[in-house]
Amino acid sequence: MAANIPQDRRAAITAALAGGWVADAASLGLHWLYSSERIAEVGGQTPEFLPPRADYYTRGFGYFAHEGKQVGDVSHYGAATGVLTDSLLANNGSLNIRDYQRRFRSFFGPGGRWQGFIDNPTRITLENFNAIERRAVEEAQSSMPDGLTDKQKRVLVQKVMPYTRRLSGDQLAQPVREAISLTYKEAEVQDAGVHLAETIDRHMVRESGADDMQLPAVSKLPPLVASHYGTSNLLEVVESAVRVTNHNDDAVAWAKCAAVLLDRLFRGESLASAMNEAITEAPDQESLKRALEASKLSGVAAGDTFGRTCYLQEAMPVSFHILNTARSYTEAIRANIHCGGDSCGRAWIIGPAMAAMHGVGGETGIPLSWLARVTDAATVYRDIESLLSA
Repeated sequence: MAANIPQDRRAAITAALAGGWVADAASLGLHWLYSSERIAEVGGQTPEFLPPRADYYTRGFGYFAHEGKQVGDVSHYGAATGVLTDSLLANNGSLNIRDYQRRFRSFFGPGGRWQGFIDNPTRITLENFNAIERRAVEEAQSSMPDGLTDKQKRVLVQKVMPYTRRLSGDQLAQPVREAISLTYKEAEVQDAGVHLAETIDRHMVRESGADDMQLPAVSKLPPLVASHYGTSNLLEVVESAVRVTNHNDDAVAWAKCAAVLLDRLFRGESLASAMNEAITEAPDQESLKRALEASKLSGVAAGDTFGRTCYLQEAMPVSFHILNTARSYTEAIRANIHCGGDSCGRAWIIGPAMAAMHGVGGETGIPLSWLARVTDAATVYRDIESLLSA
């Protein structure tokens, strides 16, 4: 856990987690613009932290998804990373799947705080939450006492649902009983309501994600890997977390590859060693090996070779190429933006990895001015520090 992080690694891991937020925010202005020529035309040699504007997308293929966002804001990838971070903070750095699911649903679902683009795995995951909940309610209703009227059964469902959506296990009985007592004084009705809530809770499954192998499977990993530093079950934890939003075997395999890469870099191992270990977890090892063959950095050429879209089989080789050839955090982030396509998604691998190696400041680390440009930077960095001291 975070308490296991040696003192001499804390600064590097703190920088790494901040590096993901900075890289995402830096990339947002040209995110999902696929034309490298248009990116160079708009952003030149310093394409970072441009304001998201629809007119960038008038030439060259692209999709403008961030209407209303400002310079320094992060994409939906960063928002989802924030949700997982909040869950880890609330559970002393441990992954609690039910808590994570509830926070994800509350943040991105109807009435939630998120205003912005909803990607495919998030949309389907939200739909799956509703379907899982309906099946759980049906299963629970089938075992309710025969003595209850249909009206009582309906009211009990209405009473317990607000609690099953935010509580679980031993937390349920008392507030559910108190809520039911406002309407029904009979102990047997209250008992039936508690049984209903506990049965619903038991049938809420952990694998709620979409059958999807895109970048949301790996973009949320940095705080999870950091908070489980030094544990023997890191890859099991990673799989559990990934299947909340991406219930797909290839997505899990790519996520394990990314997790091993980050874990080894967080431990202070060399990039070459970390990549060699990570490749063993990848479902397509040959593409990663080919990505390491080039000696000269070119995000554009990597995009031409491997692809620029959100799919992990394209994004991971591009990320490996940039990590292997970039000499500084700034150079890596600019190469990622110049590549085009899903730069914000790749940013959550490239940014933390480069920051873990190069830290903050100096010629190769995260520029201090970039750190300051992230929206709500003080809150973001406070949460990182809190997580690493959990």
